[in-house]
Amino acid sequence: MRTWSFSSAGALFFGRNAVRVHLWDACERLGAKRAFIVTDAILVKAGLLAQTTEPLTAAGVSFASFDQITPEPGVELVRQCVAAARSFNPDVIIGLGGGSNMDTAKLVAILLAHGGDPLDYTGDCRVPGPVKPLICVPTTAGTGSEVSAAAVFTDTGNHIKVSCLSPFIRPAFAIVDPLFTVSCPPKVTADSGIDALTHAIEGFCAVDNDAFPLPSGEKTVYQGKNPMADVMAREAITLIGQFLKRAVRDGTDLEARDGMALAATLGGLAFSNAGVALVHAMEYPVGGAVHVSHGAGNGLLLPFVMRFNLEKRVPQTARIGEWLGTAHGRGQVEQAESAIAGIEQLRKDIGIPLRLRDIGVTEDMLPGFAAKAFAIKRLMRVNPRVPQSEDEILGIYRAAF
Repeated sequence: MRTWSFSSAGALFFGRNAVRVHLWDACERLGAKRAFIVTDAILVKAGLLAQTTEPLTAAGVSFASFDQITPEPGVELVRQCVAAARSFNPDVIIGLGGGSNMDTAKLVAILLAHGGDPLDYTGDCRVPGPVKPLICVPTTAGTGSEVSAAAVFTDTGNHIKVSCLSPFIRPAFAIVDPLFTVSCPPKVTADSGIDALTHAIEGFCAVDNDAFPLPSGEKTVYQGKNPMADVMAREAITLIGQFLKRAVRDGTDLEARDGMALAATLGGLAFSNAGVALVHAMEYPVGGAVHVSHGAGNGLLLPFVMRFNLEKRVPQTARIGEWLGTAHGRGQVEQAESAIAGIEQLRKDIGIPLRLRDIGVTEDMLPGFAAKAFAIKRLMRVNPRVPQSEDEILGIYRAAF
């Protein structure tokens, strides 16, 4: 095995009331006196912005907020948020919300430090240096953005989601308060939870670290499957098996909310080091075209990609089923097949769409999706079975249609 590394947010605070107890401490440690909060109108109405600003006021930190972020934000909305932040001139950016809000906060932090346009930084390791200090506070249990090195948004001109990956955009502080997810409605809980499962599974099934095909001279934040990421993925999958259906069924089940908040963060730690792969590459053009949530799109595609990868990942898939409690049968192949069937049943149980046609995709879109997905080489190379042509990906889309 060649050398591998493991990275996270600078510091992680986790637990009920973590925002009230630790946000002021994070600002103090950063020397922050002016905070710009990136959030959305739903969280304002739910009172979570107020719960975030209370410790800021008590600590003497002035703040401004931008509360217009929408799911899977388009690049123009990101630009508007950056302009609002620049006019306030903050010394810390706080991302409050789901992945879209936290990822937009990361983009704000980049542009306030380095200028330019969000589209200038898409791809791997194109951020030239440190960004404005970031604090991320998730309000969903799914994306793991609070600890990751990725920021996703929509290139509306090309109808595809794009990603900026850089070690410089891991937050200085992640503050994970499960109580902040209690107001999350069942559909968002389900979409976020299946997203966390996808992260953990893709990280655990990634190409082996010592076989990671990084071309000479290229840099990447992903490095393939490694022992530390495996530990995080295993615990995330186990927790999701225990708590996802409970959290969807009863949002006030605090034990389930605790478990899913931890699972999402662990899944973020797994994928942001090992990598995400073909599921994400295939979801980006789908989400860009029909505006399905990232989590629902990932969850829809997950079992189809797992079947494509199975010839390379039978033992790992069998273990996934064991951790989820869905693997049955005598041999590994049978257990692996039952694990995938168990994930298909989980999708049904929590209301994830089962087919691409269910979310507005038409059959004539599929070849274009395959071409766009095949072009995302930074994700293709993480996959344990690398597609050799657009037609192979088109076959998976057709199976999912």
